[in-house]
Amino acid sequence: MTDRFETDLIEAVPALRRYALSLCRRGDVADDLVQITAERAMAGRRGYDPATAVRPWLFRILRNAWIDMTRRQITRGTEVDVHEMPEAAIYDGSRASEASLALRETEAALATLPADQREVIRLVCFEELSYAEAAEVLEIPKGTVMSRLARGRVALAEKLGLNR
Repeated sequence: MTDRFETDLIEAVPALRRYALSLCRRGDVADDLVQITAERAMAGRRGYDPATAVRPWLFRILRNAWIDMTRRQITRGTEVDVHEMPEAAIYDGSRASEASLALRETEAALATLPADQREVIRLVCFEELSYAEAAEVLEIPKGTVMSRLARGRVALAEKLGLNR
């Protein structure tokens, strides 16, 4: 059995949702705000003065919840939905730092290779062109692309210390 307070709260939900939508302009966030408002109102109902109207009190709770939410978001920074960007769900800072360092070392080692080997490596390994496509771009035989690529990979591995 519901009392008058609960009845007033339930009747105020549509108006609370409209107000929440006017604040945040997003249905999912508005629903969260209404839920937070209902939870806080139920938790604080002992502090509510029954001689005053319920709706203004509920609107004040909702507004304060909105302010809290926006302040938290400012300090939290950009959020990414892991369903839209699954690669964001797992972030290992040390792994990212190591990968960045390895990339810089590889770029530096690549820069020391002869231009013909560097060019073939970039076309085949970075741009993912086939040997035939790289040969067409460079206007050289496919076999020359293959030999330059093989020599370039060996030299790069040696410079990076991968031939141990």
